[in-house]
Amino acid sequence: MTVADLSVPAAADALRRGGVVIYPTEAVWGIGCDPHDEAAVRRLLAIKQRSADKGVILIAADLAQLAGWVDWDALPATRREAVLASWPGPNTWAVPATAAVPAWIRGAHASVAVRVTAHAQARALCEACAQPLVSTSANLSGRPPAFRRGELDPAVIALSDGVCAGETGGLAAPTPIRVALTGEVLRA
Repeated sequence: MTVADLSVPAAADALRRGGVVIYPTEAVWGIGCDPHDEAAVRRLLAIKQRSADKGVILIAADLAQLAGWVDWDALPATRREAVLASWPGPNTWAVPATAAVPAWIRGAHASVAVRVTAHAQARALCEACAQPLVSTSANLSGRPPAFRRGELDPAVIALSDGVCAGETGGLAAPTPIRVALTGEVLRA
């Protein structure tokens, strides 16, 4: 199936209207939505056939966009410095969540997975929306992620509101996920 490319402004407009959009990230094609919109998040999870208990990653254009989502005070200074030193960049951290983070974002966890992205297009999309975005791989749960646009599952594309034009950052594997409190690697 061929879907017309969306520009960053058009993709941001779709996201603001409650849409679910596919876009390139550092390594793989991601699928995302407005993290404040429960219906959009639940739709995204249904598209992926992913359990809500797993939680989702939020990407941000800058640290300020994560205000209200992460509880930086729950981290010792050395751990907070380690997290901040890795951004912007392809490093996702499970950081203690604030009480305001809904279960549809954190899943069954007390933390929220976050990344300040260095990918120019993903960052521009967050900037255009003026907030972080849900970012999970644009594939059915349990299937391999798409590193190139041609690897995107036509069924996932058909259920989305469009594909933001661009290219991934070329990393050979999805971004690592680590626990901010300990540095433990959850996904290498």
